Amino acid sequence: MTMLVTGYTSKKELKASVGKSLQYQETSMFGPEYKSTGTFAVAHRPQVTGLPGREFFASVTMADDKIVSVS
Repeated sequence: MTMLVTGYTSKKELKASVGKSLQYQETSMFGPEYKSTGTFAVAHRPQVTGLPGREFFASVTMADDKIVSVS
């Protein structure tokens, strides 16, 4: 499953947020996917959220509720 990232209009902007908290919206009906420490997939889907920007997907690694890396 993939969570929607809501505070980023591009993957570049998401990468610039390393060291900060992730702005996201849970999308799974099977329970939370967010991990305060771990790696998971995220997506920016402007046609779904109504937010500006292009669609992108990324893998985000978190440690203690902070973004460590984005690929």
